Amino acid sequence: MVTIKSKSEIEKMREAGRVADLAQKAVAAAIRPGISTLELDRIAEETMRKNGAFPAEKGYPSGQRGVPDFPGSICASINDNIIHGIPSKLAILKEGDIISIDLVAYKDGYNGDCCRTYAVGQISEEAQKLIDVTRESFYAGLKMAKPGNRIGDIGNAVCSYVQSHGFDVIHEFEGHGIGQEMHEEPGVPNYGKPGHGMKLEPGMTICIEPMVVSGSRDIYIGDDGWSVWTDDGALTAHHENTILITKGEPEILTKS
Repeated sequence: MVTIKSKSEIEKMREAGRVADLAQKAVAAAIRPGISTLELDRIAEETMRKNGAFPAEKGYPSGQRGVPDFPGSICASINDNIIHGIPSKLAILKEGDIISIDLVAYKDGYNGDCCRTYAVGQISEEAQKLIDVTRESFYAGLKMAKPGNRIGDIGNAVCSYVQSHGFDVIHEFEGHGIGQEMHEEPGVPNYGKPGHGMKLEPGMTICIEPMVVSGSRDIYIGDDGWSVWTDDGALTAHHENTILITKGEPEILTKS
């Protein structure tokens, strides 16, 4: 069910978004060659808890027989790992890697969800272009997040921008509504037809999150039941923010 948030609910979501942004900044400051993704996980959780929040991804149910609940406080996805990378002491960042950090702060009953892709030391020009295009495709979608427009307008803007730069978006995973639950209606695909899909209304809170691949958009799920990978081993990037639909321009809730 799609929920229209009240003023008090929006204030709580702003606070959850603020904490999520703080956690992203703390992780970003720690990213360097030689650090493990488990250490980044610890930093994110510590930051959230110091600010009265809880990492909502920790213990998130898989919904699949035989697949355990998500064990991390963040999703830490390196290079060809598109999303849902499980933090590990064995996953050590090295020079030239790129890493996507997806995290959700839960505070006072509401969620703030955001993702960034970071460079580890010096990276290739192609990797930097991928990060930049992914980030800017989010903003292309954001421009369409206005009352009266539709979900398809957002997805079309994201996909058109990405493909115009020689990359592609995956189709199997998408953005989503957000509020008291991490994932609410409506789904927000990174592709679509202008004028199609649910109409946007003030008070809606959604996550726009381009997941962009530099090669084929074919994917597979790892043996852990969570991590999603590019089938051809090509690099991937991910950028996400929680946003509020207003009567005018959209408001990013997870960016200070």
